[in-house]
Order: sequence, then structure tokens, then C-alpha cells
Amino acid sequence: MQYWLMKSEPDVFSIDDLASRPDQTEPWDGVRNYQARNMMRDQMKVGDQVFFYHSNTQPPGIVGIAEVVREGYPDHTAFDPEDPHYDPKSDPDKPRWFMVDVRFVRKLSRTITLAELKEQPELDGLPLIRKGNRLSVMPVDKAHWDFILTLE
Repeated sequence: MQYWLMKSEPDVFSIDDLASRPDQTEPWDGVRNYQARNMMRDQMKVGDQVFFYHSNTQPPGIVGIAEVVREGYPDHTAFDPEDPHYDPKSDPDKPRWFMVDVRFVRKLSRTITLAELKEQPELDGLPLIRKGNRLSVMPVDKAHWDFILTLE
């Protein structure tokens, strides 16, 4: 099993939105970064655990846990000219963008804030707190995952 962190702006798609979906499951669409796409397409597997992170809010932080329930497949929003994630260079016969499906596991008892995470020497090397890292999907190693859960 692998561990991940996925960011979403809560006014666009929140942990509560995921919890309210049918089967508490939703495609993680609209990712338009090649490195994040590669992780979703090539590395994320069914059963992998995901920290759900609210970004671009005050305070930003980890708010819940989800799990991968469908491995990478073409992101259909790239083909729809009416969708805000439309990419005219993406071809259904040779898709450029991929997504996974995630299912709600639980909300954390509290938000573990980015500021709090940055204060923890045990989280040295965590991609989220690395300067300049703005990826919306990133790996979390098992030791970091376990430590973050102790902060709850």
C-alpha cells in the first residue's frame, strides 16, 4: 500500500462534498500537471490511502482521509469544450490527462494545519512542506503518514 496527499480548494470540492457523493466516491479530475498526472496514471493503486488536504483557504490543512478505489484512467473533462478543464490538445485516442476515483474514509477530528506540519522535525522531507512544491498530488511515506495521524 502507498500513501498520498491530494489537494483541493474547499469551495471547489471539499471533504464534505466527497462524503455526500453517491457511494462517497468521486473521480479526481482536472489535474493538469504532468508530474501529478504520472503519479495518478502510473503509481496510484486500489487501496492506497490519501490525505485529503484543503488548500487556498485559511487555514490550509489536512482534513480527512480517502482511499483510491479505481486506478488511473483517461480524464474525460479534457475532451469536453464546455468543461473548465478542457484541453484542446488532448485526444480521446491518445489521452494526455488521467484521473483516479477516490472514496471517503473519514474526516479527521480536527484540521491538521500546514503551519503545524511545518513545525514538526519528524516531517523533514515531506513534499508538502518542501519549498516551491505546489503539486496537487504527492506521495507521503509511511513514517510521515503514521506521524501525521498522531497529530490528530
